[in-house]
Amino acid sequence: MQQPVSSENQFIVDLLTTLQQERFSPLAWWHFLVRSWHMAWKTASNNPSLMISWLQTTAFIGTVTIGLCILIGFFEGTVALLRLFPGFLFCVAWQQSDLFWHLGLNRQTYTNKLLPTIGIATMLTGIRGLGASLLLGRLVGGLGTPVEFALWIFVFGVATDILDGLIARGTKTQSKLGQIIDGEADFCLYLALSIILVQDAVLPLWLGIILVLRFFVPLVAALASYFLFVRSVRFGSTTWGKWAGAAQCLYFFVLLVPAQLAWITRPINLPMLIVMLAFTIMAPIAQIRANKASIGGKQ
Repeated sequence: MQQPVSSENQFIVDLLTTLQQERFSPLAWWHFLVRSWHMAWKTASNNPSLMISWLQTTAFIGTVTIGLCILIGFFEGTVALLRLFPGFLFCVAWQQSDLFWHLGLNRQTYTNKLLPTIGIATMLTGIRGLGASLLLGRLVGGLGTPVEFALWIFVFGVATDILDGLIARGTKTQSKLGQIIDGEADFCLYLALSIILVQDAVLPLWLGIILVLRFFVPLVAALASYFLFVRSVRFGSTTWGKWAGAAQCLYFFVLLVPAQLAWITRPINLPMLIVMLAFTIMAPIAQIRANKASIGGKQ
């Protein structure tokens, strides 16, 4: 049975259809981006509280960004800060622009009601994204990242990942916007950590590639469905995905703990690796199947 289509969803369908008809040319992408931006601006203009919430969130993230830059300049010197700054600034700017771009998806999951503010849960996810941006900025700038520093970012990321879910469920502010931002933050954080661990010879290259593919394969499938077939995609995590995330978190923790605790982590390294690989292989398959089932249910 055909589901009713909202005016916002119909606008997105029209955008993607036009993009296809213009054969994904550079001009077609320009039209797509301009019209999408106008759509986001219209949503923000029609919902002042949501616009104010985005500005407050951006101001907070910007303040923390400046604070981090000051600390890095103090502890690592001006040269390190100058090498870090371009990549770090780009990632933060992209994150906040992406948040604005998708304000129309800040809808309560079950009622589809547009939420008046971004909410604490999504802000916590943004802070996790900020940590990922810092690591990516160091990689782009060619700065080495000590394993101890990466461990602190990782632990902070896991804590915010747990808290944002608890808060979203407790305050009934779960939204597709939160799911998208959460997925992007996880992807960037684990991408950065995987590259750092490969660089430090803690993680084999083949294993780093597999860990990145866990996020990359469903992302490619979702983008193909979205742009090529003009179909919405499922952003929520599957049961396999949740178990894979938990196993990956534990394995990364085993890899990142200080050398003094190696006598504890060494015996469980191989068993954890096997369990993580099993869940990591199954998670993208389950996500793709969930998207196919979601698409089939809407036809």
